[in-house]
Amino acid sequence: MSATQTNGSVILIEDDDDLRPAITQGLELEGFDVKSFRSAGDALKEIRADFAGVVVSDIKMPDVDGLELMSLALEIDSALPVILITGHGDVPLAVKAIQSGAYEFLEKPFSPTRLGEIVSRGIEKRRLVLENRALRKDLPNSEALADVLVGSSAVTQRLRSEVLAIAQTDADVLLQGDTGVGKELISRAIHNNGARKGKPFVALNCGALPENLIESELFGHVKGAFTGAHENRIGKIQHADGGTILLDEVESMPVELQIKLLRVLEERTIEQLGSNKLRKVDVRFIAASKSDLSKESQVGNFRADLFYRLNVVNILIPSLDDRKEDIPDLFMHLARLARARYRKEIPEMEPSMIAELQSHEWPGNIRELRNIADRFVLGLWRGFDDYGTQTTKNASSDKLLLKENMDNHERLLIVAELKKNAGKLKPTYEALGISRKALYDKMKRFGLDG
Repeated sequence: MSATQTNGSVILIEDDDDLRPAITQGLELEGFDVKSFRSAGDALKEIRADFAGVVVSDIKMPDVDGLELMSLALEIDSALPVILITGHGDVPLAVKAIQSGAYEFLEKPFSPTRLGEIVSRGIEKRRLVLENRALRKDLPNSEALADVLVGSSAVTQRLRSEVLAIAQTDADVLLQGDTGVGKELISRAIHNNGARKGKPFVALNCGALPENLIESELFGHVKGAFTGAHENRIGKIQHADGGTILLDEVESMPVELQIKLLRVLEERTIEQLGSNKLRKVDVRFIAASKSDLSKESQVGNFRADLFYRLNVVNILIPSLDDRKEDIPDLFMHLARLARARYRKEIPEMEPSMIAELQSHEWPGNIRELRNIADRFVLGLWRGFDDYGTQTTKNASSDKLLLKENMDNHERLLIVAELKKNAGKLKPTYEALGISRKALYDKMKRFGLDG
């Protein structure tokens, strides 16, 4: 079998001059491309972090043994599958090696088929590791402002300028904007572009916690402070010391707790529940609200003094409807993120879809657009008419429809790839990122096996 037809690469280390060629031949008959070595030193020169195969090594060898070889190989790449060959008396040693990071061990004597099965699993695992690394490299840099606030509209450019200017200061910030506009992303951008980058960023959703837990979450408590307080607990503010804390949905904070928060903002000290000891904290506060806190303070739902304390630096985050010219760039950015999550290629996009996206009203803002991008990459997007009526279907119909669409999309991908590769299976399953067996099974299921 030629190198172009291989099922994967194997680096074999075996000092026995009779056994080494026998194992090599057995693996080659199983479809693997094998490089064999008598010593670990020569083999290590071939092992790199981007090596797309597995290492198979005997344990008992002169000079550098299999365990030391494994340790050196895992220093090059801790996710490299290393398969150890062991004699009967070495089994406890091999088990210990598994605990130290070996992928698998095989006891002598063994059949070529058995070794081939283990190698095949190891190569599949290696393929997934390298694929995930490549996908992570393809992700936009989440700390760069242009990748957090995507778009070239005047509104977005002004927002980026505001965020960057505020990030250079240490002032507390109030973010206001509708649900789904990206308040937490902008909070992280402020943190990551300022002097506190590298220190803790702690997000707390005030609206997601029961009133009786918020105070403990914020300030912590000492043992015995209340029923169920069996040990001391550090609160979110103390945990964020040196960094930034985001208080999302701050409008949901109970009024009596707002008084304590105001004191923290003014004095930069906290007092744990059940304790009389004040602790100094160095924290930047970012408060986020979907409500107009000015109006909330006027009707008594939010303390006016806390609002004025937070309102020194205020960012009003625009809705997606206010920056529709950014939608094409933003949608493709979200589609790339979806491609990385689902390991699916982005389908070809019709110009009419961009027009649809820009004419649509977006009550869910960027969060809603992200859902559309996910559906599009998964091959489940059929237009806004269908999107708007999905919620009226019962759950069983939804599940059936989802399966049918995913099956249909998968079949079309396989047919297209087979056509592109003139029916050749190896380039097809490699392009699809699946194993040979997986391709056979799918072809059979979709009636493409002949």
